[in-house]
Amino acid sequence: MTDKELILPISPRNEKKGVFSKEEMRRLFLLDKLSTPAGISVLFLFLGAVGAGTAYFGLLFGLGVLVAFIAIPAVYTIVAYPRIGIFIFLSMSFFIFLFSRIGVNFPLGTLMDGIEVLFVISMLIGMKKKPEWYLFKSPVTGMILLWIVYNLIEVGNPTAESRAAWMYTVRSVAIIMIMFFIFIYNVRTIQYVRQIFVLWMILATFGALWGLKQEFMGFTGFEDAWLHSNDNIQRLLFIGGVWRKFSIFNDPVIFAYTMVVAACLCIGILTGPVSKKKKRILYLVMFTCLFSMLYSGTRGAFVLVPAALILFGILRFNKTILFIAVSAGIVFIFLINISTSNNTLYRFQSAFKPDKDLSYLVRKNNQKRIQPFIQSHPLGGGLGSTGEWGERFSPNSYLAHFPPDSGYVRVAVECGWLGLFIFCTLMFTILKTGINNYYAIKDPELKSYALAMLLIVCAFNIGNFPQEALVQFPSNVFFYLVAALIVILRRLDEQKSLNADAGK
Repeated sequence: MTDKELILPISPRNEKKGVFSKEEMRRLFLLDKLSTPAGISVLFLFLGAVGAGTAYFGLLFGLGVLVAFIAIPAVYTIVAYPRIGIFIFLSMSFFIFLFSRIGVNFPLGTLMDGIEVLFVISMLIGMKKKPEWYLFKSPVTGMILLWIVYNLIEVGNPTAESRAAWMYTVRSVAIIMIMFFIFIYNVRTIQYVRQIFVLWMILATFGALWGLKQEFMGFTGFEDAWLHSNDNIQRLLFIGGVWRKFSIFNDPVIFAYTMVVAACLCIGILTGPVSKKKKRILYLVMFTCLFSMLYSGTRGAFVLVPAALILFGILRFNKTILFIAVSAGIVFIFLINISTSNNTLYRFQSAFKPDKDLSYLVRKNNQKRIQPFIQSHPLGGGLGSTGEWGERFSPNSYLAHFPPDSGYVRVAVECGWLGLFIFCTLMFTILKTGINNYYAIKDPELKSYALAMLLIVCAFNIGNFPQEALVQFPSNVFFYLVAALIVILRRLDEQKSLNADAGK
């Protein structure tokens, strides 16, 4: 018998009778979607097995199967389709604290870290197939890498009281910066940028409406329970007989800053080629976010919009902008000087009169008191040496009970004056690159997006002085999205110009 006679013909079935081939499995699950008699039989057998396993091994077995059926497709989606994964990640950054408040007993922060790892795996697979290092070529990339390395080196800071505090803190200040590279690699088209902005505005509007619901309809049961679960929460959020609103976020500060940067996004996009219908939507989103932000009681946020508008006026200076600026200035001066008994308006006015604000004076004195420590410690006291982690891991240390109340002050105290220099250089590089790219971009739509990114960077940087603006979800994620888009928009504009030249 010849070799050819020994080879059996390939049939739709495997050589072993009754075993589905790969093609049949694909047709059964993906095309027919288990709607055939065979599919229904498989489904019933599976459900019976799960039911029997749950009855025999307990509820954990059933929950484990359920988690597997959610987790496995989710992991596959993030690795195989990272652009969908980015949408999931951005959405989760908005809702992570709401889930915690509702009572989801799961380490959601660790879950976000896990998703970042999956993004990195996806990127490495893509880079192995087609190395595209040119995507990361930017001054911003170099500074972000330097800042990540510096924070990793901080684990060996000889003056640090706790290594555990470093481990908890480095995730929110350095590891999250990996998302910059994920965005740079995966955001490739103008269409995808538009989709990201639409998602951003939908999420921000939801947050704004939830904040207004808290103001005019009250808190839900789980929110009320959270408010009364800790004396510190009541001390910080119950001011002048009124609860500060926090919407779906961790605190009123992040709520306010999220609303401000969403408004800045709308302002920037409005300068581009937008239809009347879309302009109405953008104005509605902008005013809803700013109106809701007022009830956060975060005075630092009240300054951000005027500051961003000053940059807007500088970048787009003309007679119309000058007239609008003068008119807005007159209204603004009137608002901050008018007599009022309204608590919300009073807090708004106090944001522009810091020397009369006791809270600001206390912070100013604290910062003056800590200056000798900063000057004598070039590497600082170590990540997590102040605030919540300092009180938890090194309660008897000098820095444990020091309230930084500022992103820049925290960097100076924990990472030293050397760390503060690197961090400020990073922020300067992002802003400088953004301005250069804004003037270099030719496409009107992309130029409006670049302007929006600049306004957001400006707002975040100014907001990082009176509060900590860049260490909590969703601000930390969206800041590095903005930093990435500053680079991406220039690349997209150059690609569009090349395509236009090639088509001539």
